[in-house]
Amino acid sequence: MSKSQKSTTSGESLPSTALVEDQASGQTGAASASQDAAFPRLSEMEGAPLYEVVKRYISEAIVMGNWAPGMVLPAENVLATNFGVSVGTVRKALAELTSEGMLMRRRKTGTVVTGWAPLHNLRYFFQYFRLHDKEGALLRSNTQVLDLQRGGATDDEARKLQINVGDEVIRLHRLREVAGINAMHEYLTLPAARLPDFPEAEQLPALLYRYLLEHYGIRVAAVREQLTAALATEEDARLLNLEQPHAIMVIDEISFDQTTMPVILAQHRASTEHFTYINEVR
Repeated sequence: MSKSQKSTTSGESLPSTALVEDQASGQTGAASASQDAAFPRLSEMEGAPLYEVVKRYISEAIVMGNWAPGMVLPAENVLATNFGVSVGTVRKALAELTSEGMLMRRRKTGTVVTGWAPLHNLRYFFQYFRLHDKEGALLRSNTQVLDLQRGGATDDEARKLQINVGDEVIRLHRLREVAGINAMHEYLTLPAARLPDFPEAEQLPALLYRYLLEHYGIRVAAVREQLTAALATEEDARLLNLEQPHAIMVIDEISFDQTTMPVILAQHRASTEHFTYINEVR
């Protein structure tokens, strides 16, 4: 059993925000993406198909505003060289982003960012923080791992994760901070049998859902969630710096992988005093 604290900038799923890593910055209008920007080399990544990884990096750059509407992407062969993948891999990623409306093809110009970023459709549902500011702006969060433990699944955990009672599970407790405000804390339970060599708290990456995709080939493809209001417990008040009595939002969710098997059981407990919960599925 290990209990430790680790603070990282995060960006996935409901309680997190996309932190674009190693992305090229873009200019508005008809500007082009910088070909000298630091692109991640993807050839040695394991688990996820490379075109999906390329697609995710590009979509995150668009969603976070690093690649602005009207920006022309580098040529496919340039992107392929920068990412360290084949032209076919890049072409497949761009084709899917075009079909989803994030990119468009223009004759004599190339591939252009449209400015329509589906933040909350199910393809991006698990990469971005769904607590926004009061104006609806996308937020960046910091993640602090409060606890990581392993133990046997309870009856409730076994039923919801479709495993046997007593099977080993990994339990995480994390705190999310936005602009100096403790916005949310969350409990996550994952089936250990599907996650061999899962890192301890000190090595745990901030982008958990990305980690599952890249290292285990587990894509979170659907979610079932239930929202309720509750009075803050003593732990809620302590972690979220609330004065009691105080109402909080409780989000109970089960995330399912691409085979419809449940992979994450979660409860998120948040104060909406400074934030707005946004969930739009197209």
